[in-house]
Amino acid sequence: MDARFTDEQDEIRRTLRELLGKRCGPEELRAAVDTPAGHDPALWTTLAEQLGLPGLALPETYGGVGCTATELALACEETGRTLAPTPLLATAVLAAPLLLALGTGAQRAELLPRIASGALTAALAVPGPALATALALTGHDPRGEWAGGGRAGGVQARRTEGGWQVYGQVDQVLDGHSAQLLVVAAHAGGFARSRVLLFLVRGDAAGLTRVRQTALDATRPQGRIQLRDVPAELLGDEAVDTLPALARLGDTAAACLATEAVGAAGRVLERTVEYVGQREQFGRPVGSFQAVKHRLADAYVQVQAARSAAYYAAWAAAAEATATATVTATATATATAREGAAGGLALAQALEALRRAAAEGIQLHGGIGFTWEHEAHLYFKRAAGDELLFGPVHRLRAHAADAAHVFEEAGP
Repeated sequence: MDARFTDEQDEIRRTLRELLGKRCGPEELRAAVDTPAGHDPALWTTLAEQLGLPGLALPETYGGVGCTATELALACEETGRTLAPTPLLATAVLAAPLLLALGTGAQRAELLPRIASGALTAALAVPGPALATALALTGHDPRGEWAGGGRAGGVQARRTEGGWQVYGQVDQVLDGHSAQLLVVAAHAGGFARSRVLLFLVRGDAAGLTRVRQTALDATRPQGRIQLRDVPAELLGDEAVDTLPALARLGDTAAACLATEAVGAAGRVLERTVEYVGQREQFGRPVGSFQAVKHRLADAYVQVQAARSAAYYAAWAAAAEATATATVTATATATATAREGAAGGLALAQALEALRRAAAEGIQLHGGIGFTWEHEAHLYFKRAAGDELLFGPVHRLRAHAADAAHVFEEAGP
């Protein structure tokens, strides 16, 4: 394994950091999150047209850049630094890989080029507060009961003369209130033979009601969607098992979330170090006091360790995607468990590092750190909000240990 970044990867990071530095300051961020959509459409268009960010990890056949999950994760690190108000996570990290992995040829040809160009945004709708379980980050559910059960609750799908209809409600859908396409997980087949399938629902479909929710992290907008016999299109083939595809998606999502978190942690730590070097108390900079130095040094070590883990998880997610097509089923299962464990552990470490760095930032900024006008609280809420959606941290670690068989006794 060569741990060095390629010239292309360095260029992606540099260009994206420069663009976001000019277009996504604290004032622009607050203005964007206060809009009904919760993000900046102009910024999203710029990222699509100048950098091809929505299609960074999509094949060139569908208008993408043709990079891997590693480059996508490195891009997420830069967007995490500024808490960039874009639908990147919902569209490029969660929805697009499912369309690529499960979609029919016609569905890919119709939808992926529009996503790659930035013209189409998408969101993954998983019933209940079960997104982490659906992505196999905090647990493994081979029957897909996280989707609400076969009798009631969650989202139900039934076949009609004209195709499929879905009925139910999903809360906490990232960008679900504004996405133009919804990928909805639903139970089909009745109670006795219930199974989870994925369906495509257009944002303007009849019977669909969407409302933006008040979320702890305003920079990560969420919506509640209600489906009342909404026409839906089955994603891919009915015979294909969707649960393994969601689990594989979890590896990539964990890596992207981890790099995003370390990007945010690194930025808030930089701001804190800069501030304590300027603020004076008792005639000397606050940062010159040994106690402050020790706290910031501890936070720095934690952030750097989390960054290393996140980079490995990003590399592992890309390596897994390559290995899946070239090794046997048994070897693939073993590799998936190992890489999935890496993603979950990296995400747990990154969320802890972000929480620590943001908490230190709030306290060491003194009185101004507690104000609504300062941006320190936004980073702390990002850490807390991500842990609510994709954690908690102790469950991420516990499931990673189970996936890697850490506590199983060795055979004779």
